[in-house]
Amino acid sequence: MLTLHKVSSSYGDIRILKGIDLCVRPKEIMTVVGSNGAGKSTLINVISGLIRCTSGEIYFTEERIDNLPPHAIVNRGIVQIPEGRMLFPEMTVMENLDMGAYIPRAAAHKKEQLEEVLRLFPRLEERKNQLAGSLSGGEQQMVAIARGFMADPKLLMFDEPSLGLAPVVVEEMFNAIREINSRGISVLLVEQNVFHALSIADRAFVLENGEVVMEGTGQEILSNHKIREAYLGI
Repeated sequence: MLTLHKVSSSYGDIRILKGIDLCVRPKEIMTVVGSNGAGKSTLINVISGLIRCTSGEIYFTEERIDNLPPHAIVNRGIVQIPEGRMLFPEMTVMENLDMGAYIPRAAAHKKEQLEEVLRLFPRLEERKNQLAGSLSGGEQQMVAIARGFMADPKLLMFDEPSLGLAPVVVEEMFNAIREINSRGISVLLVEQNVFHALSIADRAFVLENGEVVMEGTGQEILSNHKIREAYLGI
């Protein structure tokens, strides 16, 4: 579904991604793990078109997209749930969800998508008229995921969805990601909570200093003693 071929990207003179090759297959959960500064968030922003490649190619459903603006990439079906949630705090929950369905393809299915997200996160039904900025961290993350779902994605990319959340809420977030994936939506998950991320992953890539240093199934990566030492402290 998504293919990156020799993708590099830089901030000024600093090279962040160094010839990345990876792919996301239809209906799978693919996880990218790595330490702080490895280039995980840059990778997602490059796919979204928010940061440009300095070299390499990105294809989505066999169409080259690295030359497209971000809104065109969203319209193809690639949707990002950003780190830190990035809600509109002075807008209600329902207004935030409406913003997710702004593209024509999503607007056509807005009613059905809304019913789906309220089934997935019933708490949002209770909070629908509340300002997003007044919600708890876990509830705000629900709104961020639901807003992304409203865009009718084919590929949903999560950037650190568990960041700053209580353990019980983290479990709820990962259950929601599994549920979204069960609806046939491919998932690209960038996450520092390595154990949870690899536990739900079909496949995983380990990113170190902007390069892919290991790949395999989630369980293969999780059982690798080097990964367990480096990221799990085991």
